[in-house]
Amino acid sequence: MGKDLIIVESPAKVKTIKKFLGGKYVVQASVGHVRDLPTNEIGVDEANNFAPQYRVIDGKQKVVDTLREAAAKADTVYLAPDPDREGEAIAWHVAALIEGKADNIKRIQFNEITARAVREALENPRDLNRALFDAQQARRVLDRLVGYKLSPLLWKKVKRGISAGRVQSVALRLIVDRESERRAFTPEEYWLFRAMFAKNVPGATPTSPDPQYAPFKAELAKIDGKKAHVADADAANALEDAMRGKPFVITAVERKKRERQPQPPFITSTLQQAANQRLGYSAKRTMNIAQRLYEGVELGEMGTVALITYMRTDSVRVSDEARDAARAFVTETWGADFCPAKPRQFKTKGSAQDAHEAVRPVDVNVTPDSVKHLLPPDQFQLYRLVWSRFVASQMAPARFDDTTVAIACGPAEWRAKGERMLFPGFLAAMPQKEEGDAELPPLQEGETLHPVSVEKEQKFTQPPARYTEASLVRELEERGIGRPSTYASIISTLIDRDYTRLEDKHFVPTDLGATVCDLLARHFTTLMDVGFTAQMEDSLDKVAEGGLDWVELLSRFSADFNPTLESAAKAMETVKGGLPTNVTCPECGKPVVVKFGKAGPFLACTAYPDCKFTSNFSRDEKGDIVIEQRAREELEAVGTCPECGKDLVVKKARTGSRFIACTGYPDCRHTEPFSTGIACPREGCDGQLVEKSSKRGKIFYSCNRFPKCDYALWDWPVPGPCPVCGSPLLVKKSTRAKGLHIACPEKTCRYTQELPDDEG
Repeated sequence: MGKDLIIVESPAKVKTIKKFLGGKYVVQASVGHVRDLPTNEIGVDEANNFAPQYRVIDGKQKVVDTLREAAAKADTVYLAPDPDREGEAIAWHVAALIEGKADNIKRIQFNEITARAVREALENPRDLNRALFDAQQARRVLDRLVGYKLSPLLWKKVKRGISAGRVQSVALRLIVDRESERRAFTPEEYWLFRAMFAKNVPGATPTSPDPQYAPFKAELAKIDGKKAHVADADAANALEDAMRGKPFVITAVERKKRERQPQPPFITSTLQQAANQRLGYSAKRTMNIAQRLYEGVELGEMGTVALITYMRTDSVRVSDEARDAARAFVTETWGADFCPAKPRQFKTKGSAQDAHEAVRPVDVNVTPDSVKHLLPPDQFQLYRLVWSRFVASQMAPARFDDTTVAIACGPAEWRAKGERMLFPGFLAAMPQKEEGDAELPPLQEGETLHPVSVEKEQKFTQPPARYTEASLVRELEERGIGRPSTYASIISTLIDRDYTRLEDKHFVPTDLGATVCDLLARHFTTLMDVGFTAQMEDSLDKVAEGGLDWVELLSRFSADFNPTLESAAKAMETVKGGLPTNVTCPECGKPVVVKFGKAGPFLACTAYPDCKFTSNFSRDEKGDIVIEQRAREELEAVGTCPECGKDLVVKKARTGSRFIACTGYPDCRHTEPFSTGIACPREGCDGQLVEKSSKRGKIFYSCNRFPKCDYALWDWPVPGPCPVCGSPLLVKKSTRAKGLHIACPEKTCRYTQELPDDEG
């Protein structure tokens, strides 16, 4: 008898599972998908019920041969890819490729990679789920039809090499629409009043604050009994005059008890949001780290251990076993008062798939601090986030004593709020301090306060904020666009296609992205409709539940999409000649257009080749073009071009880094990287460190001998050596705590020094 075969997705899982199954099973990995649609053609037979023409993925034939050979020797083959639609599809494709090699093929799945979970799965195998596979297949075919039919149209009309996607295009529309709102926004003036008060010394004059109590802040709440709104300088001065010389008297003191409840454990989208807000991680980075924590990491003597449950889920449900373990941990760690009398139950949204548990630690007793020294910093940070949120979700509420004080002065009423924590509850498990209102001193109605300061400031209303990764993920989820497991790839695609860029962690659409969005919105109204995209997700869910035939779904979609595509091919205007602007050429006075080049958008004169003016540009808050380089003569020459003899000047790439370019462009295309003047410190390397930028616009400094030498720094290099560790280089850094300073780039060395005055 041969050993049974378990086929998982990832080689990392192989090591984790082998650890507790021993030699009873053969465990191999498919290394992700093994079959897919062809890359060089659409690969879908629309006339034959949208039959997909699957092929073994390039480079995967050796993996397939190995799986077939192992399957031929096994009594039973257990297909164990991830427990979702994508995993079900991988299982179906593997089954199709090993058919005839194995007599007994079963599907197993587990939400966590533990000995108990894997053994339970092996004891309860099932057949492959056709409905789940059809849902994934429908999504794959839908995306292929849209991408492979729309993209060539955009190549003809806009720029070769760009793409459109069924979901990514709608996500782009959200970003572009938000930018349009910002540009149409008209700021309105208002005046803000701030005040700091102090408790008076008992029996003293109102100008004698009591030193044992710290001053506290208050906000202007009402004017003449109505909600405070100070529209302009005249109103601000009038209010200031009306309060001048008048006492600040407490008219009411309200105290009440408040409870703050913990949040449910993470689902995919909330994990991505929290990691972005608290750790600064992108959705893609968060999911990559979570994948490693799920599949298993090396923990010293413990070996390979899976730390969290499956991270692609939109359910807040947890197993009774995990919940009880959390309650026991809480009671043992903090005491019975921190554990609520009844276990907490969280309700999953009606539209969510409840197949999997929430994202939680596999073993709550493996605390973040106990494995901190064994994990890379990013894995530790994310595990601590997951662990803390889960433990807190099963703890008692935090209790506060809230105080609200009303303070009258002439026509103005001020309001001060304070809170005093009575019991920390779940906050005891949180990794960072939660900000709240400061505690107020003991105050009584009728008491007169000492005004430490009363200030006014002119302000203007702000336009709607641009999306961050966290807020975009939240918006996509609330509108039902895509699924949490797809958000990371959607965001990455928008950045990789140069449809949007990140500025101070906020999405700004590029001219290319805005142009593509505008063309698609005008010619593909259904495809670009947010509501339609959400309805399509609901339809795919129905396919997964067996309530809708996937071919019928695709037929309905194509009945609208194909005629629209034919119409757009005729009606969509081309912008290859350039987007018109209201800018005139500073050299000849002819109109200037925006063109899309390999290095990004640029301005070009319509009189070319008679006038060869080109320029980088930016846009102001209203979207108007600002020429960054109005004429070549204004640029400082930094050398002579070795190819044509014209001046070399410093320019800026679309991603932000500087480079050297010939002023003879486009006739001469000579460019050089912008050098820091610092030699590469790697032993045996004769390169220099030059300025580069990532696709996301982050500047870094790397060796110009790449890929032969991969030395790189995030901060501007400074000649060393470090007086502590001997590093040949130091770097110029800027932090909140120390401002601009010199530091050692070695992680294990904490040497810093103040920046010399002549470099400040």
